Amino acid sequence: MARLPGSPMGVANDIGSIDVEIIYAEPQRHALVRLRLPAGSTLQQAVEASGLLRKFPEIDLTKNRLGIYGRIGPANTVLSTRDRIEIYRSLMADPKEIRKQRAAAIDKSRRVLKP
Repeated sequence: MARLPGSPMGVANDIGSIDVEIIYAEPQRHALVRLRLPAGSTLQQAVEASGLLRKFPEIDLTKNRLGIYGRIGPANTVLSTRDRIEIYRSLMADPKEIRKQRAAAIDKSRRVLKP
């Protein structure tokens, strides 16, 4: 069951339920959803209950990774109250390759500057 907007998380928690946040971000927009779920709920169940799959159709739970506070975990991970669930986007480019290209460009510019 969804919580009322503005109600603090973890306060007056029903017995057998947990309060969590689900976050998804793109470069130009983001969404944060707060939910109260039954104790024993999993990462995948939280994402499905959040409504974010309808709002962001590009989210594909077979491809997008899920995590709690920056730590990737399997979709069947059982949640605790006050967990922040994060839906990660695929990388647009390999960070290692970008660093190599940047280093090569700096090296090239240094060679041009030397007399």
